[in-house]
Amino acid sequence: MTFMAVASLPPNGPTPAHYRQLTQAFDPPSAGSFYPGPSSESVKKRMATMTLSRDIQKQTAAAVCRFCGASLRRTFVDLGMSPLCESFPAAADINRGEVYYPLHVYVCEKCFLVQLEQYESPENIFSDYAYFSSFSDSWLKHAENYCNKMATRFALTAKSLVIEVASNDGYLLQYFVRQNVPVLGIEPAANVAKVAVEKGVPTLVKFLGAGLAKALALEGRCADLVLGNNVLAQVPDLNDFVEGLKILLKPKGVLTLEFPHLLRLMELNEFDTIYHEHFSYFSMLTTKQVFEAHGLKVFDVEELPTHGGSLRVYGCRAESKTHPVEAKVKDLIAQEEEAGMGSIKGYENFAAQVKQTKCALIDFLLKAARDGKSVAGYGAPGKSATLLHYCGIGKDMIQYTVDRSPYKQGRFLPGTHIPIYHPDKIRETKPDYIVILPWNLKDEIIGQLQYIREWGGQFVVPIPKVTVC
Repeated sequence: MTFMAVASLPPNGPTPAHYRQLTQAFDPPSAGSFYPGPSSESVKKRMATMTLSRDIQKQTAAAVCRFCGASLRRTFVDLGMSPLCESFPAAADINRGEVYYPLHVYVCEKCFLVQLEQYESPENIFSDYAYFSSFSDSWLKHAENYCNKMATRFALTAKSLVIEVASNDGYLLQYFVRQNVPVLGIEPAANVAKVAVEKGVPTLVKFLGAGLAKALALEGRCADLVLGNNVLAQVPDLNDFVEGLKILLKPKGVLTLEFPHLLRLMELNEFDTIYHEHFSYFSMLTTKQVFEAHGLKVFDVEELPTHGGSLRVYGCRAESKTHPVEAKVKDLIAQEEEAGMGSIKGYENFAAQVKQTKCALIDFLLKAARDGKSVAGYGAPGKSATLLHYCGIGKDMIQYTVDRSPYKQGRFLPGTHIPIYHPDKIRETKPDYIVILPWNLKDEIIGQLQYIREWGGQFVVPIPKVTVC
């Protein structure tokens, strides 16, 4: 066994550049990969003659913050093991096995970025994707309202350009197209991008990074408005992505990003929003640091109800005088600091809260089973993989779920193999309880399924605490 020499690391921990050098020097099989390894006899011989220095052991084993490069030592919450949440096996695949990865979440003691380690590449996760934004009516309305607001606030016209990163199936940009505002979508999932193009939304099937942004800038395709909804959490190379966003901006251009707010995640026990597609979880405190590191400034922020509580952050180039910083930015940072998010101690109690929610949901489902009640699910969102695996819930407790997406119907939830049907299955089987797995859309779903009251059916909302309604 031969180890390549590794340069000594700086005292404050490895930077992203050091880490790339390190992983190139020593690149063992990643979690989830199938590696036969050497024979046990050869291992014994090598162990008898080789001792790995402690410094090298630390350098090869320690996880580092994807933003600031500091070593990650503090656990935020450990949710056990889970498969990729958007990998819905077909009937022919359910006996072939699935790969599980640790959902061990860390908080950086230096910049307070909450994060998972990366076990799978974005290409493997997102190139063929099961999530289509247009299947949620409330999300479409949210997108339309956003487009109307941005067009008015920033005077977007036929001479402007709007670029959306992770533009999905054109759910949002279609509303700018209707206003004759030129658009460009950037979406890595070819199957989803195809639907956007069919809607008249020009779309590049690419991942955004500094390289792609430079290429677009050289073509003169910088934007008056760059936006990304629920994508910042999904990029493992955070610094390359944010640098790309900056490059895409015109000198007076505006950037808006929407993402779940870490403060609300903690307050409302929204642990199921932690899954392998989401590499990072952001506070305003950390977001401001990330922006500033890349020559951007946050000049405004809105708190939104979407996804259990999100932020819409407005940014621009740091040197821009067009957009003064609003008081709301300072107010939100003060609110986070008051909640303890500016100190590592503020993150210590989350794991205990999560355990309480787990126990309450299991207790409810066990009682329902003992009472002979039938239980179905509604939806097949990514968050359901975390909820079900962490709580140990299978099809013995939730017999099936339904989803409006034809892509998911006829398939199975990852790992648990709970079958996914068309929503008509609910009327056919008349379950006593329906667990709303995309609880962030509970109002929309309850409104759609009022007919379950005909047979005395009730809804179960699992987060932030188990509620029957």
